[in-house]
Amino acid sequence: MSNGIIASLDIGSTFVRAIVCERDTDGGLKIIGVGTRPSTGLRKGVVVNIEATLRAVAAAIEDAEMMSGLEVTDCWTGIGGNHISGINSRGVVGVAGKRKDTREREIGQEDVDRVIEAAKAVVIPTDRQILEVIPQNFKVDDQKGIRNPIDMIGVRLESEVHIITCSVTGAQNLIKCVNRAGFRVNELILQTLAASRVVLTQEEMDLGVLLLDLGGGTTDTLVYVDGTPYSTYTIPAGGTQVTSDISIIKNISLENAEKIKIDAGCCWDEMLDDDETVIVPGVGGRPPMSIPRSQILTIIKPRMEEIFKLVKQHLDTLNLPRPLGGGVVLTGGGAQMAGVVELANSILKLPARLGSPIPTQDLLGLVEEYRTPAFATSIGLAIEGGLREGLSAGEGSSDLRQSDKKSVALIDKLKSWLREEFF
Repeated sequence: MSNGIIASLDIGSTFVRAIVCERDTDGGLKIIGVGTRPSTGLRKGVVVNIEATLRAVAAAIEDAEMMSGLEVTDCWTGIGGNHISGINSRGVVGVAGKRKDTREREIGQEDVDRVIEAAKAVVIPTDRQILEVIPQNFKVDDQKGIRNPIDMIGVRLESEVHIITCSVTGAQNLIKCVNRAGFRVNELILQTLAASRVVLTQEEMDLGVLLLDLGGGTTDTLVYVDGTPYSTYTIPAGGTQVTSDISIIKNISLENAEKIKIDAGCCWDEMLDDDETVIVPGVGGRPPMSIPRSQILTIIKPRMEEIFKLVKQHLDTLNLPRPLGGGVVLTGGGAQMAGVVELANSILKLPARLGSPIPTQDLLGLVEEYRTPAFATSIGLAIEGGLREGLSAGEGSSDLRQSDKKSVALIDKLKSWLREEFF
């Protein structure tokens, strides 16, 4: 979007959130419009009802437009869900050298591009596409752990990358919903990657950290090791299952069950008082009932324990080069439930904290209402989109990915710029 306006769109299984930002004179982003609407067209992060999804998208963006007083034409859109997966790959090339007049082989950008292309040469099913290719580190001859090999002297260049893939149809249906709502998708960005931009610190990423996005339909995980993504994984369970459990066991509507979960939900015994009660609406004109809040906890806690145990099972399968010294950071709407941090700490055996967007000199207009885990992804998408748009403009193009070769180079630059500017 021109004129310094950045719009982001977070299409979740329970809510669609749109953010409109503008650049200030210093290049930072200021939030000037926010729109939120219920989402009923997705299941486990995948579009199952295009009409319902496009209506929610249109309404959320219109709300953000009305608040900002600006018209949105395009947006940076998040993608997540059960069809997202990540793999680590390695590539090796001989250094061609950018200094042709000497015997020294000095590594240039072309060498970096070639080695990342070599690392990308993995077999993926025809029904999947590459969403992100993120360089982790490089090795020049026998020297390991190099972040940026450009201008170094060497003969052999190796790279390790994290490749994130998604379902082709899942991505196409998401783009179709936005297009039919009357807007253009600049690019699909992994939701957990976007959320990490505003909730994780550089120290946590360097030490190793688990980002846990507790959404409505899924729980998305992103593991950082030595400052870069190492593992991407999705648990096909989230807050919607908790709501369903309450509805079935207490024989109440999903709407009332959701309200009880939000208002009185808790998954840690020590946080409850013995005499706390919850008012459960009656069905069919019957009078409401008052039940102990501890009964709601006995419904919610087993489901949350199951989710965290599935996360731990995945962590145990990873061959991590070092322990996650940064612990676990919980974000997403489900992270706002009382006792979630304590339960995660108990099951995952890692120090845990709540991850909320933090206002900085590069992110203004973040009022208290939006400093919650629920807005982490949408705000992170705006920041990520702003960075990618700035990099594209610097390359003299409005499209970040004119080719796969330019894609990996820009993503590498993006990571370095992000660390310098935001952390």
